[in-house]
Amino acid sequence: MSKFIFVTGGVVSGIGRGITAASMAMLIKAQGYTVDIVKLDPYFNVDSLYLSPYQHGEVFVTDDGGEGDLVIGHYERFLDQNLTENSNITSGKIYLSVINREREGGYDGESVQVVPHITDEIKRTLYTFSRPETDVVVCEIGGVVGDIENHPYLEAIRQCRGELGKNNAAYVHVTYVPIIEMSGEHKTKPTQNSVKELQNIGIQPDIIVCRSDCPLDAESKGKLALFCNVSSDGIIESVTTDNLYQVPLKLREQNFAGVALKKLKMDEREPDLGAWMDMCARAEKAKKAKKRLRVAVVGKYTEKVTAYQSLTDALKTAGLLRNAALDISLVACADVEKDINVLNGFDGIVIGPGFGERGFDGKIIAAKYARENDVPCLMIGLGAEAGLVEFARNVCKMTGASSQEFDEKTPYPVVNYSEPKMLKKGAFPSLITPGTYLNRIYGGMAIRERHRHRYGFSAIYEQLFLKNGLVFSAHSPTGVPEAFEIPTNRFFIGTIFHPEYTSRLLSTHPLFTEFVKVISK
Repeated sequence: MSKFIFVTGGVVSGIGRGITAASMAMLIKAQGYTVDIVKLDPYFNVDSLYLSPYQHGEVFVTDDGGEGDLVIGHYERFLDQNLTENSNITSGKIYLSVINREREGGYDGESVQVVPHITDEIKRTLYTFSRPETDVVVCEIGGVVGDIENHPYLEAIRQCRGELGKNNAAYVHVTYVPIIEMSGEHKTKPTQNSVKELQNIGIQPDIIVCRSDCPLDAESKGKLALFCNVSSDGIIESVTTDNLYQVPLKLREQNFAGVALKKLKMDEREPDLGAWMDMCARAEKAKKAKKRLRVAVVGKYTEKVTAYQSLTDALKTAGLLRNAALDISLVACADVEKDINVLNGFDGIVIGPGFGERGFDGKIIAAKYARENDVPCLMIGLGAEAGLVEFARNVCKMTGASSQEFDEKTPYPVVNYSEPKMLKKGAFPSLITPGTYLNRIYGGMAIRERHRHRYGFSAIYEQLFLKNGLVFSAHSPTGVPEAFEIPTNRFFIGTIFHPEYTSRLLSTHPLFTEFVKVISK
């Protein structure tokens, strides 16, 4: 039977509960245990298919086509393992399952209620993660204690300890401890109230992680331990940092995972954190570097930094692996449309993915700028579609060339609807064209990358593009183009697939590694 660690949040949202859960999972895995991780979200969206990045940041896609919260990306990068669509459970999924069962007569005429039917479905879903090969399951509960939306989840995990056994479930509560600037005094009352609300539900936290902008003093820790009925070693501080990679190491210094393992009656082992510590050391060195590489990420969701979380993480870690310091700027497509000079001075340009027509012209302009000025440029998803349209219009002289998504009557549909006419999502195989730059980057000819798009490159014009200097360097097994490059440029590559989804903190995707290598020269 797998052990469960439940991570809840209190006081306010957005204080790093997902990073805390990922850190717990990573620290336990580093000790040689097998770990899985799941996010329970109180939203009634079935998945993140139609969620705007302005809501919760990027939509992250798993190998099996699951679309989840950006925190699933953090989980994969911290744990360095693939998750599945089941790793993000929403209220939409839970309630839909219950309603479908009711419609099929599965409740034998009972009145279907939140308790026990919704809570039972939550537990049933959670218990599917309990497998012989999995030692520990870390489960993050979305929302904040006190929210009406997540109360069924809290009731369900309360019941879990009774069903699993007291040594098979542990509770971690992540709260915010504000500090009064005038006096420099930490205020513990919000955390005390949050814990009392948990206790009223029937959950006694074993660990309280206190997020604060400054280290907690001994008096504040003692007060929290006393009034929240938590042992002193269960009061863990998590001080604000500009380097997320340091969080697990800071938590380890306070024996964060060790306290949880003790509660679960599991042996604490010496963790293997050498590679992680090396990465953090490189990050600290990069912060002090005088020579810095400037990279522009062109997109339309630039008001929300987390809309490009996987992309910026991939760039940063690619820089760290090459001991290069990157300064990444999010540049709005609208600003590029107004003045192309906003791209002056950048060492490299990444034209990001997205959906919808707004901002597409800005991406086309950015691709033209990069191509004509030989600025290293990586284009992904809709960004790659824009790059292909730009080349068709300005090099191949295909007047009116466009994507059928935005112009159904275009005379040159260089970007057309994928077949079958549905969203292609998840990991699919591609074959790389021998002798291409992409072939050298990957070091092989067969790859598997994650997709999230409805439209793709048209194969009809492949020979015309080749004649004008653009090579389709990867194709699906059925011959549909999936990547292109211009061999005469230093680095001008577009991919319909999303390499950022599979880039990891300790093993950056080769496309990002090569991109940083080129702009470093």
